[in-house]
Amino acid sequence: MSPIIIKTIQFFLSLSLLIVLHELGHFIPAKIFKTRVEKFYLFFDVKYSLFKKKIGETVYGIGWLPLGGYVKIAGMIDESMDTEAMKEEPKPWEFRSKPAWQRLIIMLGGVTVNFILAVIIYIGMAYSYGDQYIPMESLRDGVWVTEKEIGDKVGIQTGDKIIAVDGEKLKTFNSVFIELINGNTITIDRDGQQIEKEIPIDFISTLLEDEEKVRFLSLRAPFVVNKVSKGSHNSNTGFMAKDEFLSINGSEAVYRDQVMALLEENKGKDINIKVSRADGTEADLVAKVSDDAKLGIEIGGFTMKDLEDRGYFRIQTQKYTFLEAIPAGIDKGVTTLSSYVKQLKKIFNPSTGAYKGVGGFAAIGSMFPDTWDWAAFWSTTALISIILAFMNILPIPALDGGHVMFLLYEMVTGRKPSDKFLEYAQMVGFFLLIGLLLFANGNDLYKWLFK
Repeated sequence: MSPIIIKTIQFFLSLSLLIVLHELGHFIPAKIFKTRVEKFYLFFDVKYSLFKKKIGETVYGIGWLPLGGYVKIAGMIDESMDTEAMKEEPKPWEFRSKPAWQRLIIMLGGVTVNFILAVIIYIGMAYSYGDQYIPMESLRDGVWVTEKEIGDKVGIQTGDKIIAVDGEKLKTFNSVFIELINGNTITIDRDGQQIEKEIPIDFISTLLEDEEKVRFLSLRAPFVVNKVSKGSHNSNTGFMAKDEFLSINGSEAVYRDQVMALLEENKGKDINIKVSRADGTEADLVAKVSDDAKLGIEIGGFTMKDLEDRGYFRIQTQKYTFLEAIPAGIDKGVTTLSSYVKQLKKIFNPSTGAYKGVGGFAAIGSMFPDTWDWAAFWSTTALISIILAFMNILPIPALDGGHVMFLLYEMVTGRKPSDKFLEYAQMVGFFLLIGLLLFANGNDLYKWLFK
């Protein structure tokens, strides 16, 4: 099965699950408060439905337009814009006839379910998989800046140890990228001296100019021979599998970044290489560097465990009992939400250029792996659930947050906005959402065509 099909299946499975549970968050309290629910739909049924069946007073169905889903609650001005029903006298079973506090609970139900679902997923993942990460403080010789131009932009050099972002200690290498994107200042240890640098406001824009370079930092890995390439100009040099480079022409050359720099300096020349062999002995070799700074060998052959055993970094594994997984999952949910809010703030600041990274359905679909991986699927689903929860609670008419905003106004002032005002607000919110949808998916199309 092709990677695109696998991603698409995961995308629709995740989206369907999140939509159904979100709408259940509205449906269940509506039923508890004896409010009539006329429709419960996965996707939108513009003109016709793929499937529908009436059970009791509610029509359950699947629409053909996969842009979300909805429950149509009697006596409520929503995306259906059923204004004719609103002209009639309020009925006891209608949304508008219920006390404000009940209407508030109904409207908050969807986002509440989305956040709780994310936390439940994180709890399950913590219990099932635990956490595996590389503590930042365990990196023996700092990080490798694989894209020097981006490193220079943020002020990080190969060999630097990243201590903190915005004064908060950076605990894991796994989190460095998201922390740099969200942060404003960075503290690094360079040759034993602590330096604080300001992260440029347009740093995100720099990363988005070439998305292949987003992960511009890597672990410093040793230069280890895997095998000599077929037809290599150094086939008779004496390289052996698992040879670890120690020096080139007397200069230290342990790490890949060091070796690559020295090969660049010695294009077309013979070089003296000292290596450490798998049996613990050392050997001196003479090799030829090609004009494009290559040795004609394949590197690798060491696993992450091999590198840990040699002291380059430490791999930390955290296992949780079920009771321990509960606070761990809650903490993960809160941390993920906080991180997303920080990113959203940067999107609304044009100076950051973060708006260029806003994506639509293609961007969301690309978050899923191109092979079936349940851990990755659930992790991505939890993240999207949190995004949906936060986006839906924004005080924009046509979103749950818009209804909540008007309900809070009513509860504070004792005055309910008129139905005509709510109709106009719903229309404005609808057009805002359509504009955002076009912008996000337009960004996807632009990247596909021009990048």
